[in-house]
Formats: sequence, C-alpha cells, structure tokens
Amino acid sequence: MDIKRILEKVQNGEMTAAEAETLLRRRSSAERGYEEMGFAKLDTHREIRSGFPEVIYCAGKPDEYLVSIYCKMYEKNGEAFGTRASAAQYELVRKVLPQVQYDNVSRILKLEDNAEEKAAKRVGKIAVCTAGTADIPVAEEAAQTAEYFGALVTRVYDVGVSGLHRLLANTETIQEANCVVAVAGMEGALASVIGGLVSNPVIAVPTSVGYGANLHGLSALLTMINSCANGIAVVNIDNGYGAGYMATQINRLAV
Repeated sequence: MDIKRILEKVQNGEMTAAEAETLLRRRSSAERGYEEMGFAKLDTHREIRSGFPEVIYCAGKPDEYLVSIYCKMYEKNGEAFGTRASAAQYELVRKVLPQVQYDNVSRILKLEDNAEEKAAKRVGKIAVCTAGTADIPVAEEAAQTAEYFGALVTRVYDVGVSGLHRLLANTETIQEANCVVAVAGMEGALASVIGGLVSNPVIAVPTSVGYGANLHGLSALLTMINSCANGIAVVNIDNGYGAGYMATQINRLAV
C-alpha cells in the first residue's frame, strides 16, 4: 500500500494513526527497497521511484513461486497485477486468493481491493486501436494495463487498412486521445496511417498475427520501425504491457 493510500485511510477513518505508523515504519525500515523471498526479490520501492508498482510476468514461473510472489505482492500493496498468465495458473492462485480475477483474452491476472474506487478516478484518454480482431488479445493487455495504472481508455477495434473507412469513421475519437496505441499484425500498416492523422504520440505494437512471411511479427515490426509518419514509437512484438505502460506515462504528463 502506497503512502498516499495510507494517509487517505487515516483521513477517512478506515485506519488508526497507530496502524498507519506501523505500516510506515515497516516501509522505512526496508532500507534495501525489496522483499527477499530467496527465489525472488520483490521491488517494494518501485512505485516510490517510478510511480508504478511492480507487475508480475507469470509465464514460465514455477507454480509454487508464482503463488508465493502473487500473494506477497497482494499482502504488501492490497493489489496485484500479473501478465501472460495461463488458465492453470489462475486456478492455482484462486485456491489461495478466491477473489482474484482472470481475463482469458488478455491473460491478465488481477486483484484490487479498491477496484471500483480506482475505476472512478481514471483520468485523461488513451485510444487503443487494432487492425483486426485477432490483434485484440495484445490490445487488451495494453488497455487493461493502462486502466490498472489509472488511465481512461477508449477501445477502437478492427479498423485496419483493408477497410480504411472504419478507421476514418473514428478519426475524431482517436484525435482526442492524449496517446494512441496502434496494434497490428500482417504488414503492420495501421500505425503509419494513424500517425498521419493525429498530433499526439502513437505507440505501435507489432503482433505475431499473420501468415508465413509475417515471420511471427517481424514484418510488422520492420514496417513500424521504418514508418514515414512522425511521432511513432515502437515496442516489441506482442508487447501490449509495454505499450500500456508507456501510454500511461504520456497520459499522466498530459493531465
């Protein structure tokens, strides 16, 4: 739990001054800035340094480690956010934390004590766009990451260049955003088109969606890197989380 949240709880009468003092002393005594778990070192000071709490990358973690890390993160912060989680990992965590939520599209594993309160306080505007429906899993990872970090997100899906009128019909919505996330596979042209329509930054996300010569997203990545449109930054293939994080940083600066 961050310092601001602790002070808000004291102000609202949800926590006594003594309880707050205990939590703050515990924070200040952790001079290393991380929680030693033997197999992992939880970065408990990351939000203090960067403004964003640590997020758990679930894929590849041994079952016991994942459950322990997730529970410890929730214990420390009253919330925990995991990416690239499988349905099997969700079931493992759910046995210990029954209230945890899993989205099988984005593969996000999320638990927030104050979810409704956080949702009501979302600010700014980020537009997350996809070329096709097959790109939505990566786009949802970006959108839900940004929402978790406090941004207001508008989704504009299935507006790829093979039907350009669909994108143009949503031009006003996209132009109003502080930042646009353009998610596309195949040849990855969507980012270039959007880059030529908006005045604010565009974060291009190449996806591994496509036939053989797509080379698992490499063709889209190269198109986006070589775009002639200005104001486009490119993240790694299928890296919806990275795009959502960066979009939130831009959105925070804008508001």
